Amino acid sequence: MSLSEILDRIEEAADRAGRNVNGIRLIAVSKVQPNERVAAVLAEGHKVFGENRVQEAAGKWPDFKSRYEDIELHLLGPLQTNKARQAMELFDVIHTLDRPKLANRLATLRGELGHCPDLFIQVNTGKEPQKAGIMPEDLEAFAKQCRDLGLPVIGLMCLPPVDEEPTLHFALLAKLAKELDLPELSMGMSGDFEKAIMQGATQIRVGSAIFGERPSH
Repeated sequence: MSLSEILDRIEEAADRAGRNVNGIRLIAVSKVQPNERVAAVLAEGHKVFGENRVQEAAGKWPDFKSRYEDIELHLLGPLQTNKARQAMELFDVIHTLDRPKLANRLATLRGELGHCPDLFIQVNTGKEPQKAGIMPEDLEAFAKQCRDLGLPVIGLMCLPPVDEEPTLHFALLAKLAKELDLPELSMGMSGDFEKAIMQGATQIRVGSAIFGERPSH
């Protein structure tokens, strides 16, 4: 599916939801995609991309940034504290703030570097033991901790359980964000972004629908 087709589907979903499409940002998830596929999407004028691993992004994006202006890079995968400095220097937005130890590390680095990417708190809406994220009942206290540290938290992010209706999780995330007065919602991927838009998503993360299936290694 082409980038333009995805943009058309986003606009149609926004219309159905009675929303302005300009309030919805498409993050093209380029993890493990060959550079030629990424270059093709850049050539179409798209500038917002997401990566899952700091190391992969560090090997891919400095060259693209030297050739294309105004690229915005989002970290969508888990962040280890020992990669936090590199992540803060490379990414414009981090979607996976998920534990107090990482919040403290980012706050320390912000003091050293003088800047910090915009941050999303990852919420484990399905309370899945194997999945990262703050439990919903712990979110208010964690958000307060982040604010007390001076971190630029702009919204919430979730990854719904694969075997459950995602709309329920999107609705929960929207409710939690409203309670915390956070304006941004990072939710929805290739298979469910239209449902996410209906529930108020402001940033959707679409990979395979734009680039095709990831190459097998």
